[in-house]
Amino acid sequence: MNDDHLLRYSRHILLDDVGIEGQQRLIDSHVLVVGAGGLGSPVALYLAASGVGHITIADHDEVDLTNLQRQIAHTTARVGQLKVESAAQAMLALNPEVRVTTLAHRLDAAHLNALLPTVTVVVDCSDNFETRQAVNAACVKHTVPLVSGAALRMDGQLAVYDARDEQSPCYACIFPPGHVPEEAQCATMGVLAPLVGVIGTMQAMETVKLITGMGSRLTGRLQMLDGRGMAWSEVRLQRNASCPVCGGKH
Repeated sequence: MNDDHLLRYSRHILLDDVGIEGQQRLIDSHVLVVGAGGLGSPVALYLAASGVGHITIADHDEVDLTNLQRQIAHTTARVGQLKVESAAQAMLALNPEVRVTTLAHRLDAAHLNALLPTVTVVVDCSDNFETRQAVNAACVKHTVPLVSGAALRMDGQLAVYDARDEQSPCYACIFPPGHVPEEAQCATMGVLAPLVGVIGTMQAMETVKLITGMGSRLTGRLQMLDGRGMAWSEVRLQRNASCPVCGGKH
């Protein structure tokens, strides 16, 4: 860690829970962010600001005018640009020392299996069930922690699935891959702009905690936010021994 690092990250280093060692872990880490939209924007920006050394961000979509109500990594001038390229510009403007890899395509099992052996934490900011299941399966296979978030209308969800922990459920324990829900997206149902910021920022915080060694106490807990009433509720999650994804792993 050089003098510029010591100055840039001084407010982290002052924290007993982070310190120089924790900040060095951030610098040495590689985080995969799946999705560069409403959740992915605050995740990517806060991870870049926090000093995560290598961030890979994946999204196949382009910036649209309707995105700008909530997707704060993008700007009006970048409408029509690939979201991953737009997000990379915002991240590097904030912290030019971060290495950003952009993947402008959907991630399938082959892509994930090639990528995850180098990844410290995966942050799922996607908006479709198929991608969430593929990401979860790869995280279980490669024993990589997964920080999952979702937001729609005025409701948000947050959970951590840590395949390193034998007691931790995986995403498929709670949402079985064979039970495909009806897709609900903000394009048709709407979403309150700051809600994605709240959930995405918390995803970034859990990611930083996992990397620095603080750990995450959200493992095995699904937190749900009622944005209208500003009330959090929580469901305790248990691993499903017959889960088709993680059931035979432990």
